[in-house]
Amino acid sequence: MSIERDSALLVVDMQNCFLPGGSLAVAEGDEVIPVINRYIELFQGAGRPVFASRDWHPEETTHFEKWPQHCVQNTRSAEFHPDLALPPDATVVSKGMDPQEDAYSAFQAVDQEGRLLGDSLRARGIRHLYVSGLALDYCVRYSALDAARNGLQVTLLIDATRAVNAEIHDAETAIEDLVRSGVRLATIETVGAREASAD
Repeated sequence: MSIERDSALLVVDMQNCFLPGGSLAVAEGDEVIPVINRYIELFQGAGRPVFASRDWHPEETTHFEKWPQHCVQNTRSAEFHPDLALPPDATVVSKGMDPQEDAYSAFQAVDQEGRLLGDSLRARGIRHLYVSGLALDYCVRYSALDAARNGLQVTLLIDATRAVNAEIHDAETAIEDLVRSGVRLATIETVGAREASAD
């Protein structure tokens, strides 16, 4: 079984602010970049679309009452990490522009035409979303849960994400929550092997 024709890859918030050296860095977050790049290559090779979400906050927002300032629009902090191999045709969706919202979920993000991610996915006929990126216990978790609530089949790429772990078991709690909601787990070995067997 190959990567489904109605599937897409979502790369969540792989921005400088969330990577080592950033203002809200996820420990070992940079370790997932080569893995995500392999997924991107697989999905591109299969002719499947790639979506990338980003925090795109104004300088002043209630969100910064809870978190250090990060991912301010048009700053280096908000740029995708330079080693992330996003394809030129990737659809970038932006969230957190409203100064009164947190917007953890990529399903609160809009594309360049102002369409919400869910609408953009529906327009492409996407029914299965593979989710990767940062951070597992926040934006990845909320994005995957919202994908399931939107009626999509959801697969968390467990080797392509890392957690903040503000509390020691936050990663495990997030995974348990996702699995209870019907989200499947996969790795590059399982997804890559499926694609190879379809060639």
